[in-house]
Amino acid sequence: MNLRRTLNVTRKELVDGFRDRRALYTILFSTLVGPMVVGLMFSKTAGQEKAAQEIQVPVVGREHAPLLISWLEQQEGVQLTQGPAGAEEAVRESVVDMVLVIEKDFGEKFRDSRPAPVKVVSDATRNSARSKVRKLNGLLGRFSNETGSLRLMARGVNPVVASALKVEQVEVSSAQQRVGMMLGFIPMFLLVATFSAGMQIATDSTAGERERGSLEPLLLNPIPRWQLLAGKWLAAALSSFGGMMGTLLVTAFVMSRLSLEDIGIRLQLGGTQMLLMVAAMWPMALIAPAIQMYLACYARSFKEAQGYMAFLVFAATAPGVLTTFYPASSMPWMRWLPIQGQYIMGTEILSGKAPSVVLLVTTALVAMAVAAFFLHLATRMFSSEKIIFGR
Repeated sequence: MNLRRTLNVTRKELVDGFRDRRALYTILFSTLVGPMVVGLMFSKTAGQEKAAQEIQVPVVGREHAPLLISWLEQQEGVQLTQGPAGAEEAVRESVVDMVLVIEKDFGEKFRDSRPAPVKVVSDATRNSARSKVRKLNGLLGRFSNETGSLRLMARGVNPVVASALKVEQVEVSSAQQRVGMMLGFIPMFLLVATFSAGMQIATDSTAGERERGSLEPLLLNPIPRWQLLAGKWLAAALSSFGGMMGTLLVTAFVMSRLSLEDIGIRLQLGGTQMLLMVAAMWPMALIAPAIQMYLACYARSFKEAQGYMAFLVFAATAPGVLTTFYPASSMPWMRWLPIQGQYIMGTEILSGKAPSVVLLVTTALVAMAVAAFFLHLATRMFSSEKIIFGR
């Protein structure tokens, strides 16, 4: 085995690949798009939750419920203002986020110990107002429970008798495990970056050279076909691994700059978790370019090969959907599947659970076997005359 020939091919493909701006843009896009989406999403959510700590409540008919108004004014972070005449129209036109409407017969029914009517006018499709409406509804529920308890006590009845059940919620999962479930899209972004970052080199070094007619003189060189394919695959694998690492580092940087505590998330993504994530995800840098190169052998042009690659990128997002319907905890064998296993291990690492060394080594060996299989198929394609004369 002449390793120098393979490395020469790898160096040549890396130089040619990174000369192409399309390759650079693809790697840059695949590296940044996931973390930026995560950052914007959590930043917006945290801002909404923080804004809900101090809310302004426009009130219509406040003169009908002086006790309720006084109670609301005493609550921390609540400011009451005069509500608009047309409450529903004002909310519909986004003049205000919500309006508390107190009906005229509130006082009469309240004095008679009957349910006193109030309305909370809101728009459920407006994300910015959702947390504010939830806080207002919670305050109204508290006022109702406290008033009901006082009424029972005034009649000599212990308020406890109104509760037929005492339900105690026992949560066996840790806070870190719940965070891992919420952040399951991070491993998905890593998988997408792995497939996208090496796609340009994998397709251009096969279908692209076939389209340009430069593949025939390349195959005339005295180098075994499998070494030629191995060099091209190694270049694409390095690009895939670089894209995955870039996405992971940018994600960690973005998450460290967000105020996740405002939305009840405490994420621990330190050095140990980062190393474990790399150990779990790097095998995909072997599989992705091998499959891409094999499929690109069937394409007569670079554009046609890109159409095939779209299905592979979609496959990188499939584990998140599949895990929703088929929980990995009930199907341990799913951890051994390529792509699916990497996604499961990534979510478990975010949950604070480190995968075993046996699992990491086994999944890496499975990935090597799958990559070798597709490289063997691609080598057979390069040994066929169709790869040159089938344009």
